[in-house]
Amino acid sequence: MKRIILIVAILAMFGWAVYDFVIEDETTNEESSNSSESEDYMVSGEADGGNPEELETGLEIGSQAPNFELETLDGSVVRLSDFRGQRVMINFWATWCPPCRAEMPDMQKFHENTDIKILAVNLTESENSISDVSDFTEEFGLSFPILLDREDQVATAYEIIPIPSTYMVDSEGVIQHKAFGAMNYDMMVQEYEKMD
Repeated sequence: MKRIILIVAILAMFGWAVYDFVIEDETTNEESSNSSESEDYMVSGEADGGNPEELETGLEIGSQAPNFELETLDGSVVRLSDFRGQRVMINFWATWCPPCRAEMPDMQKFHENTDIKILAVNLTESENSISDVSDFTEEFGLSFPILLDREDQVATAYEIIPIPSTYMVDSEGVIQHKAFGAMNYDMMVQEYEKMD
């Protein structure tokens, strides 16, 4: 029975990926034929830096990262917009995810060795309990903010399917890199060095 559920889940994820790719391709074609004015702006915005306030909010590289507000493990409230002017790594993860566990020590080292702001968004709805998240944080000695996405609202807004997933956002709030799957320390540093 477990094998059947696993196969159905894999097929559903594959089906969604194909559907998402086809719809995104159709949307891109429609946008390029229907809104050449907007495309011209994006091209000029990328070339000369453009005004990030005028960039369209989205999930593609070069788009303004969608703002969000979440409570941290220690009870404070964090907004992505609070970090404007600083480079930010938004990482979506869960305690039960083996690649997430493998990535965390590198994220902690990255946090310690750079001025990057890491927002580790825990998919809390998928966890057994908040204490699992606290235990995980202590086990790995994590000193960056752990954000609790209790109802998967931010994960949904960022269309997170595989975890870990990471968005690297520059000091203007613009997405500069996306990674689906674990990143190692060298990859993190490489992407960090490309950002303003």
